[in-house]
Amino acid sequence: MAFTNDDYLPTFEELTVPEIHLTSSVLVSGAHLYGKYCDNINKEFMLCFQEESDPRKCVSEGKQVTNCAFEFYGKVKKNCHEEFTSYWKCIDNCGSSKMDFSKCRRMQAPFDNCVKEKIGVERPPLGYFTRLREHETSRPKPQLKPLELPYPEPLPTAPDVSKIPSPEGAKCYGGISL
Repeated sequence: MAFTNDDYLPTFEELTVPEIHLTSSVLVSGAHLYGKYCDNINKEFMLCFQEESDPRKCVSEGKQVTNCAFEFYGKVKKNCHEEFTSYWKCIDNCGSSKMDFSKCRRMQAPFDNCVKEKIGVERPPLGYFTRLREHETSRPKPQLKPLELPYPEPLPTAPDVSKIPSPEGAKCYGGISL
């Protein structure tokens, strides 16, 4: 995609946010509860991204997603550190390379209960994130731009073949002049 001087590009400072320095097993272990905790913020970002078709217009929503993740994992660390640590370590060590949850259900239950009691987030039921869920937004609806494709020149009308005189002496066989 080419840019001109008239195009807005966010500055490096606008794009820079602190990174979440967590391993994949930690992120996977808390993913379901994080998804429920930050559900509206994540949907707002995805809605912006889909409607605008321009990631530059959704930088602030993306920062909110990152801030929500920091907030959630910070609360988990503060309130449910022991339960969470035993759960993610089980997934890291016993869940194979696919991070299988099935071998760590005994550690999952205390973690889920802790998050429900101390943070107020209940683990979503199976299939929750695949269901159609309506999202209300306060963002203004984007204005659709009219399609600005140039129309091609119309084709010239073909001459009426029946009115074209055949050359003298031509013999016709099945509509073909020889």
